[in-house]
Amino acid sequence: MQRELIVKWKIKETETAAVLQLLPELAEKTKKEPGNISYAIYQSESDPNEIILHERYLDEQALDFHKNSAHYQAIVAAKIIPQLELREVIFVKQLF
Repeated sequence: MQRELIVKWKIKETETAAVLQLLPELAEKTKKEPGNISYAIYQSESDPNEIILHERYLDEQALDFHKNSAHYQAIVAAKIIPQLELREVIFVKQLF
């Protein structure tokens, strides 16, 4: 069963530029993961400190692979999450 999620990050204002520099490598490596269907990163037009990620994986195993990957641990867990004021993960399913 596919796993689809929306992740919302509110970055500390002083850290936004540094976090934005990490995103190209994160996106590139994530898109190459086995089981990744799509991975898109958005920045809010009204709040540049707000980042939205839309992720789709083939199944729960592919999502687990992503969360345990070396690049996720090095970039997201070690460098991005400590710079966040808020992190919200919402699992979604497409209705239409």
